[in-house]
Parts: sequence; C-alpha cells; structure tokens
Amino acid sequence: MLDPQEIYEVDEAAVARTLGERALGDDAPEAVPGHAVAERRGIARRGEGPVLLHSMRGFVDAGAAGQIAVEHLVGELATERLVTFDIDQLLDYRSKRGTMTFDSDRWVGYDAPELAIDHVIDKEGTGFLLLHGAEPDLQWERVVAAVEQLVRRFGVSLAVGVHGIPMGVPHTRPMSLTAHATRSGLIEDYTSWFGSVQVPGSLASLLELRLGEAGHDALGFTMHVPHYLAQSHYPPAAVVALQHIERTTGLALGIGALDAAAVDARIEVEQQVAESGEIAAVVSALEEQYDAFSRSIGRPNLLAESAPLPTADEIGAELERFLAQQDRPGE
Repeated sequence: MLDPQEIYEVDEAAVARTLGERALGDDAPEAVPGHAVAERRGIARRGEGPVLLHSMRGFVDAGAAGQIAVEHLVGELATERLVTFDIDQLLDYRSKRGTMTFDSDRWVGYDAPELAIDHVIDKEGTGFLLLHGAEPDLQWERVVAAVEQLVRRFGVSLAVGVHGIPMGVPHTRPMSLTAHATRSGLIEDYTSWFGSVQVPGSLASLLELRLGEAGHDALGFTMHVPHYLAQSHYPPAAVVALQHIERTTGLALGIGALDAAAVDARIEVEQQVAESGEIAAVVSALEEQYDAFSRSIGRPNLLAESAPLPTADEIGAELERFLAQQDRPGE
C-alpha cells in the first residue's frame, strides 16, 4: 500500500490550538481494550479523546439525512479545518463532476470537491471532529488507513457515521433506524431486526469495519427514510439522526435550529398526500403494513428496546413487498 500520509495535509497550528496535548503525533499508542474512563454524558467508550463524526456524499443517503446533518453542524457551530485530503488522487471526476459557473462570456467559479476533517465546538463548548466531503472513488484502503492514523494521533475515543436508506415505511409513523457498531456495548440500547445480508459497500462502512479491527470504537446510524421521500431533502431524518448522536455521545448539537425546516417538510409532504389520491393510497398501505409488522413482533415501532426479533421469513416477506412496490410502472 502507498504511504497513507501522502494523501492528507495537517494544519499543525490549528491542531495545536484546538486539540493541544491530545494531538500526540504519529507515535500515539494503539487503542487499549476496555471501557471508557471518561465521566461525561453518553455511552461508555474507550479513552477520553474527541468524538469523530463522519458522513460523506456519494453513497446512498435517502432524504439527504447525512448531508443535512453535516450542513447543520458546519453552519450552526464554530469550525476550524485541521486536515485536508488530496482529493485529486481520490476522485473520479468523470463520474463526480464539480459544478462550474459560467457568466455571459467567461467561467467565473468552480465548486471544487473536498474531503476534510474539521474541529467543531458544540453548544456547550465541547470539541469534536467532523470528517465530511466527497466519498473517494479510489484508494479506499489507503484512505481508511489515513483516517485510522489520524484517529490514533488525535486520540479519538469514538467514531460515529450517519446516512439514510430508502425503506417501505410511512412518514406518519415514528422514524426507525438500524444501529451498528464494532462492539455490542456501544449499541446495547438498540435492537436489530435484520439478519445477515449483503449490500453494496461504502467507504464509511469500510472505515467502521477497519477501525473495529484495529481496536477502535466505531458505530453508525442508518436512518430508514420512506422510499417515496428518498430523493428529497427530508430534514426530519437528519433531526432524528442527530438526536441519536447526541444521546450516544453526549454532545450538544443545536438540533433546535432544524425544527422549522423539519416542520415545513412534514407540512409539504402532508399537502402532497392530500392532493393525490394515488399517493394517499400508497401511504395508507404502508401504514397498514407497518402496523401489522409492529403487531406481529409485539412492539409499537421498530425502535422498541426489548422485543422478540422478526423471523427471516417475516423480513423477507416485507422486503419482497417493498421491492414489488418499486417495480410498478409509472411510480
């Protein structure tokens, strides 16, 4: 493998200002097995270092759940750039073309893609790290190795990822999610309702896997966004994601700033449903399906903490119905 350090640049002055002695350099020790000793809100985790949140554009992100969450954090909280990746080595520009602006008779702007790690200060003065930007097309293992180097250097205690996937669920019911982690203690309050499945990979998923193999704590929240809203910006999905991140990490992320956008999105969806009998019929069918599934597993929604898991046949039947809905002509 090529040297991972050659694909990123660290602003040492910014690191000294924000992380101080936590930025131990390349000789930082490996993660030590065991639970956290840090006394703070959130789950028990290893070490006392900062949390690393991550969400990258390019993979499936139904409802733009991860994108909205990142835009909120960058726009609402104070940030400082610590690490910049050499995106020219990592991106296929023919598949992910940056936007350029043409004005009358000349090119006047280029929205260059980027991948970076920022230091962010939450609403209570606690610092954390945010990895965001374009998901690399190339050199995934090298990028993951680079991030793992930085996790060790900055003493990261927990990495948390978030994105959305389309699901056959209605917007009128509590939003569900799938929580996944490198060790069960990180998500003991969540109940999995999936068995073993194979899905297309993403850099975020590979990062979580490799961090776990290296002894670091990492987890992710995959939001279940109604499939008919998958191509829309749906702030309620980001709000729920950020709520779970707050609950897990103890960070104060200023979620209230998204309340108005979430309310507007719900109102707009309700208006569209009311104006279309066909859409209303789809939502009604999903509600019946959701409620029947909830009754069959003995809990009011998919986030209940203690309930028997559905069987593989039940999950398969729900998935088949969802796929059949996607294949209907004209929808």
